Amino acid sequence: MIKRSLVYLICITAFARTGVQAQNTFRHEWTLGGSAGVSFPSVSLRPKIIQGTWAGYNGGLTVRWITEKNLGLQLEVNLSQKGWKEDIKMMDEQGSLSMPNPYYNRIMNYIDIPLYTHIYFGSDKARFFVNLGPQAGFFVYETTDQNLNGERIPNRPNEQHTMPVENKFEWGLGGGPGMEFRSGIGYFLLEGRYFYALSDFYGTRRGDAFSKASNQVISVKITYLIPLKK
Repeated sequence: MIKRSLVYLICITAFARTGVQAQNTFRHEWTLGGSAGVSFPSVSLRPKIIQGTWAGYNGGLTVRWITEKNLGLQLEVNLSQKGWKEDIKMMDEQGSLSMPNPYYNRIMNYIDIPLYTHIYFGSDKARFFVNLGPQAGFFVYETTDQNLNGERIPNRPNEQHTMPVENKFEWGLGGGPGMEFRSGIGYFLLEGRYFYALSDFYGTRRGDAFSKASNQVISVKITYLIPLKK
């Protein structure tokens, strides 16, 4: 009985010592770098409009702090293109518009500041990770590419063609999965993301043209990080 208890004690001590050693070998990690990618934005408008697919730009600066094993924080400052492209041919079912190839594309440029929880698994060479968290955005300016010239699409909302952005502050939730490849010259990350705004860029009070007007973005980006401190 005493021998068995002694064996249990030795095993428990060994496991505890291994855990302490693992904690002692972990070091906080700071990294700094930049990212660039392509976005596929759209908007949630109510009343609804039919939209087509278009590609925008996103990219900026990234700071990441690995606070403990498998967990960290990631702060970014990005320039992001949002907005929408209308599928006018689908909306103009009767073909009543005078121009043969009508188009309308609104590009809204934002400074985005996401603060994500960074969860990762893997080795010192390759990792799988997920970033999740809140994101704040600040509208900067917008451009419009269109040839409607004031002509209205019948039986469809048209107010969005001339309405400027009313609410310049945006907030929402975002994140997505990715892979990280770590080398002696830095860390290379490939990541997919989805962002959904919980705020509206138009006024959505009773009597306004729209009851909902929010951005949503699917994006793919590449990030390069340089370790600063371990």
